[in-house]
Amino acid sequence: MRAYPRLILTAVTAIICMSLLVQTFNAGQGTSVHPASHLAREARSLQSNQIEAGNSSSYSGALDSQSSVEKQRYIIEMMRHAWNNYKLYAWGKNELKPISKRAHLSSVFGSGEMGATIVDGLDTLYVMGLTDEFREGRDWIAEHFNINEIDSELSVFETTIRFVGGLLSCYALTGDTIFRDKAAEVADALLPAFETPTGLPYALINPSTKASRQYHWAGPNSILSELGTLHLEFSYLSDVTGREVYRNKVDKIREVLYNIEKPGDLYPNFINPRTGQWGQRHISLGALGDSFYEYLLKAWLASNRGDEQARTMFDTAMQAALDKMLRVSPSGLAYLAELKYGRVIEEKMDHLSCFAGGMFALAATTLENSLSERYMDVARKLTHTCHESYFRSETKLGPEAFRFSNAVEARAQKSNEKVYILRPETFESYFIMWRLTKEQKYRDWGWEAVQALEKHCRVEGGYTGLTNVYHQNPQGDDVQQSYFLAETLKYLYLLFSDDSLLSLDEWVFNTEAHPLPIKGKNPLYRMASTPVPIEDNRV
Repeated sequence: MRAYPRLILTAVTAIICMSLLVQTFNAGQGTSVHPASHLAREARSLQSNQIEAGNSSSYSGALDSQSSVEKQRYIIEMMRHAWNNYKLYAWGKNELKPISKRAHLSSVFGSGEMGATIVDGLDTLYVMGLTDEFREGRDWIAEHFNINEIDSELSVFETTIRFVGGLLSCYALTGDTIFRDKAAEVADALLPAFETPTGLPYALINPSTKASRQYHWAGPNSILSELGTLHLEFSYLSDVTGREVYRNKVDKIREVLYNIEKPGDLYPNFINPRTGQWGQRHISLGALGDSFYEYLLKAWLASNRGDEQARTMFDTAMQAALDKMLRVSPSGLAYLAELKYGRVIEEKMDHLSCFAGGMFALAATTLENSLSERYMDVARKLTHTCHESYFRSETKLGPEAFRFSNAVEARAQKSNEKVYILRPETFESYFIMWRLTKEQKYRDWGWEAVQALEKHCRVEGGYTGLTNVYHQNPQGDDVQQSYFLAETLKYLYLLFSDDSLLSLDEWVFNTEAHPLPIKGKNPLYRMASTPVPIEDNRV
């Protein structure tokens, strides 16, 4: 494996260019020193000297006027707290119940020992320079992770973005082939779900029995945001393995969606994989639709702008979405409503939609066209609205969904909307908006969120979601989501980093915040040297 030059972090910047920062972890000897371990060691010292279990929140407040490096150190400690408690109480299981201090057995991946938190959080550990923790996670994957032993139904979408995406990110960062090979094993286990008349995959698959089916609540339909959020991972996997089978699967999905008639240039959330016809005409940039549009833009970016079809599909759909779905409240807050059969059905916005500020900003700054100015204006306004949903709650954390009417704006009204489940989408937009605009408010808002997380979500056994963000002393939901380590803490950490760490010019983040290299621009793309022969290119 190739080794990359090591540079020592300076007291001035604390972060160096990622292409120089990356060190390959030697799988055989288990020895390697990440250049950012200097920062990790300082963070450990910071924990022992300044952060004690009882006053972590007061320390976060004391950092209000301190440097970005100090804030990064603090977020590293948050990561270590989440990781160490998962290791202590739920190691090898999928997620942690931080209040009960035991494994969470009813997660999206069930009770099996897939190590979802390990795989999801591993690249965050690497980026933060937590090399000891990274190595123990890597070794667990090498010794214990076997997708084919799982005898339960898995979401094709969730397994792709968290497992295939997380493993491929670690492969790009380190060059350790165990990650590439495990990613291919996971993708191979998912391939039977694509065996439909149209090539559109079913939602669920059992890796042991190979049986696939849809969610009961979706009837015969697959979900747009799920089948449309596989392209980055499967395309990159083909390039690093030399096996075209993965790319062929997602290219078929693209072909179907490109050719199908689209109502008003938009894509409904439900499509039948047997007939290739739309289900109910529900359209959303939140739940059920969101990341499909994100991946159109990011497929174009990841291909070094070679996938022009994806960008055209994105711009066409976004022009229609902004014309038909962008709303403005009486006080001037912009938000994205949902449509059904061409009409707005509810004046509300999902927390999941809060990624859109960052998405529109990326679209505005990566291609100058007739939509660029409008994209950036919308990016600013949507990110502001999402911040307002946080600011208007007693905990300063945002609800799962928020509504707009003459009586209420940017606040949840239904009890199931008032929860905060450690979601990252708002912080993702803060991160991208900071990188692209350098407006200080985005870092300020991010630090407000860190303080709120520490005050309300941190418990002795990790980090918990909240059942009601409008209570001053909210009850925890007792779940530390794997994406809290993969996304929430990663985006907050990167918000305070130098631009050269995972530069947006060289990396694209999948929808689970796993960074994948841009083809032709990032030396860590690690293209396979020779394609696999056709006869060996099957599962």
